[in-house]
Amino acid sequence: MAILISVASGKGGVGKSVVSANLALALAKNGRQVILADLDVGGADAHIMFGELNPSVTLTDFLNKRVQHLEEVAIPITLHPHLRLIPGTGETLATANMAYVRKKRLMKQFQELTADVVVIDIGAGTSYHALDFFLMGDIHLAVATPEPTSVLDLYRFIKLAAIRRVLACFLARSPMSEILSNRDFSSIEEVMDVVGATDMGGREAAAAVLQSFRPGLIINRGSESSRVNVLYLRKILHQYVGGDLMLVGEVPEDPAVPQAIRKFLPVIEAAPTSLAAKGLLTLATAVEQLIAEHMGTTKDEMNQPQKRQTAIVFSKTDKTEVTTPLPAPTPVTSEVPITPYTSMVTNIAVPGPQVGKKAV
Repeated sequence: MAILISVASGKGGVGKSVVSANLALALAKNGRQVILADLDVGGADAHIMFGELNPSVTLTDFLNKRVQHLEEVAIPITLHPHLRLIPGTGETLATANMAYVRKKRLMKQFQELTADVVVIDIGAGTSYHALDFFLMGDIHLAVATPEPTSVLDLYRFIKLAAIRRVLACFLARSPMSEILSNRDFSSIEEVMDVVGATDMGGREAAAAVLQSFRPGLIINRGSESSRVNVLYLRKILHQYVGGDLMLVGEVPEDPAVPQAIRKFLPVIEAAPTSLAAKGLLTLATAVEQLIAEHMGTTKDEMNQPQKRQTAIVFSKTDKTEVTTPLPAPTPVTSEVPITPYTSMVTNIAVPGPQVGKKAV
């Protein structure tokens, strides 16, 4: 079964697709069989990064059942024999507002793809689609630029993803299903209060779920004049969300990136000695470590089989759903080391929540 790496962002324009395309190519160059899947529903552009301007088949063909298996949409990329691409959908209302039945079918098929790794480029924002596709991954990566608005949007995205993850857990518990599915939550604390009031040990179980949720942060387009206080961001996420965050990589601002895009190439191929390429290759090395850790954890779980529960989250508004395995309660404590170039993390504060314990 392929390892799914979901790459998301709180807002658009932060370079998420650039990061995803270069990460997928770097992992392929490392010898892994890789699929890059463009799930930026309605705004796909990953194929542009590889010069595939008119893909013969796209995700729309699968969603409309012109092809039966998602594997059939994975087209070879001439740039590298170990890399394939699932081109995203066109900008249509039907695909941008995907029905939950289609989404369920799509998410199920991701588990059946033949590859070592699937890098999933997810649309920006906090729609149910974006959150559910993000949580579908085995490894979660979030991209932000150093601008305060980008960091604040990232905080909101991770908070809502954490709420969605906890709801997925507790909707598997029958006494909680009706209560939780009919509430709209704006903070983790609200979820914890409801769970704690109606389910013995609910708060402790929710806390364990949150502790195991540790997305990786990628800072893109960093510079000496604009920096992110990652330690402070981790602190407010832990305080107001209950989860943790690890810095996985930093990619500096570099004119080589837009130049590579104009050549329809990832920057690690077009300008492998550029600062951005070096940052992206360092990122790929860190992700390789995350993959190894995930494979080790999965192997341990197989040696000590436990009953795995799943839950389906239904929304009153759009009737979306997500099936999420219950995570292990033990949080990851080791930071992925980042070494090859000078870190841009300093003591510049990022915006934090402005209201009490219940952050919006």
